[in-house]
Amino acid sequence: MRRGVFITLEGPEGSGKSSQARWLAQALTRDGCRVTRLCDPGSTALGRALRRLLLETRADLSPLAESLLFIGGRAQLVEERIRPALAQRRVVVCDRFHDSTVAYQGFGGGLDVRWLDRLGRSALRGVMPHLTVLLDIPSGLGFARLHRRRDRMERKAAAFHRRVRAGFLRLSRREPRRFVTVDASRPAAEVRTQIEAAVRRRLGHG
Repeated sequence: MRRGVFITLEGPEGSGKSSQARWLAQALTRDGCRVTRLCDPGSTALGRALRRLLLETRADLSPLAESLLFIGGRAQLVEERIRPALAQRRVVVCDRFHDSTVAYQGFGGGLDVRWLDRLGRSALRGVMPHLTVLLDIPSGLGFARLHRRRDRMERKAAAFHRRVRAGFLRLSRREPRRFVTVDASRPAAEVRTQIEAAVRRRLGHG
């Protein structure tokens, strides 16, 4: 590759993003790509601290406070991990990114979506995914798949999560050249096949 490629996986709770991101990174590595796998927040020291604050605490944070903390951690992730990896012509696979803040704190939390999108993009200083795979799943089915203690975001009301899902779908319709939407309610092997096809097209392998 003559340049790095930035791929993000997005979706509601229980859509299988983390598992699919792990599988995709392994598959690309087997294909000979140099891969950097990240999660947002969590792949920097600041991100790990923010993850504990934002997801593990029972503190009552406003959507605005949440979004500013997520954006700050993401700016650090870009400068510390993503931009250097892309400069080295690596494939970056990231579990969540900018679109999650727009979906959760914007559509879900009620913040002005256009304002939040502009603010988040400005903090990224030109770094946006070349491909975003949206793993779409109805909220009820997604939560039925969670077999662990729920974090603070997951404990929000069902209506919130329905708005989040609808927000993700609206984002995908707004940017059809960047987004590929995959039905994550299908068996994991079928989901992997669709993701692989989308990634190969973007990398020029098929």
